[in-house]
Amino acid sequence: MISVSEAIGIIKSQAQRLPAERVALAYALGRVLAEDIVADSDLPPFNRAQMDGYAVRSADIERVPARLRVVGESAAGRGWHERLKAGEAVRIMTGAPVPPGADSVQKVEVTREADGVVEIDEATEPGQHIVTRASEIRENEVVLSAGEEINAAKMAVLASFGYAEILVSKRPRVAVLATGTELVNVNEKPGADQIRDSNSYSLSAYAQLAGATVERLPLAGDDPELLKLEIEDAASRSDALILSGGVSMGVYDFTKTALRALDAEIFFERVSLRPGKPTVFARLGRTLIFGLPGNPVSVSVTFNLFARTALRAMQGCLDSEMKEEWAVLARNVKGAIERASYLPAELETSEDGRLLAQPLKWGGSSDFVAFARATALIIVPEGLRSVDAGERVRIVHLPG
Repeated sequence: MISVSEAIGIIKSQAQRLPAERVALAYALGRVLAEDIVADSDLPPFNRAQMDGYAVRSADIERVPARLRVVGESAAGRGWHERLKAGEAVRIMTGAPVPPGADSVQKVEVTREADGVVEIDEATEPGQHIVTRASEIRENEVVLSAGEEINAAKMAVLASFGYAEILVSKRPRVAVLATGTELVNVNEKPGADQIRDSNSYSLSAYAQLAGATVERLPLAGDDPELLKLEIEDAASRSDALILSGGVSMGVYDFTKTALRALDAEIFFERVSLRPGKPTVFARLGRTLIFGLPGNPVSVSVTFNLFARTALRAMQGCLDSEMKEEWAVLARNVKGAIERASYLPAELETSEDGRLLAQPLKWGGSSDFVAFARATALIIVPEGLRSVDAGERVRIVHLPG
């Protein structure tokens, strides 16, 4: 049995970077950059007004009220580009270029204009209410780095610097296969001793959040020969195959048997983890295979710790692992002597601004209803029987 960190290290060593492809900007959201994004111009490209008012020479309004002759107007997209002389002012709008000769902008609220003359009641300092050229970014500077995931805010950056097409990593192709004769499809009424399949839906959703394209396969029973054929077929057209169920030590747990029959290379089959101890990681040809426990909470925990890390590493993500930070525990939790515990929690912010981890009341690794409210996992290192409320604990954020 290996530790969680050892398991993650093995997975990252086996997750090969996928090739890159170019996509149109409109389809770039959620993709991972495979190139650095470089500014093709200064930003802003000119001295820009921060608010509506008048562009002036600060020396002209040291004594107020001051009266200046209005000689023009500078609006966004339609600037006034003559040089401003002593005793002159230019009416200016937010975002418009500041004319040469002006060194400040005075807001319209402290001015009055009539008959081509503006009276200004407050003095300005040089540079006041002006965003200077290149103060945000300089031409040829890297603004986004390869390995960053493109979010909505980064779409604006790409557009502003003319990236109509972007080089991104290909999406991993993932097949999801839920196993077990007790499973029925979501549109069926479970019979005696049966349950509806939920794992293939949560796994497919988690894989999509990790940037993958997903094929959700028909349910597999507990026939070892059929399971072997299904694994082989799915692996032949996927970068990763995610199975749930059939990885423990029971009579009908055939996943490892099928993998061995296919001569898959098994890297580990037990992790010092609660929940999720019987997690299997293997490779068949170039396809990574994750055999996850069948209980829904175990599925969610092990996918996000292990399979998600692999899928994001395949895309060259700078942050392939789940985001980890410290929080204050809001209620006592129990750990385990022999395994690290990853316990579901909701994150809150205290009145004094501290991040609080509120453990969920849940009934174990089958309690997917309680887990649906989890936004993070509390990490209790192995060897600790419990952690008291008020202590600092490490947490990882759950995606979605």
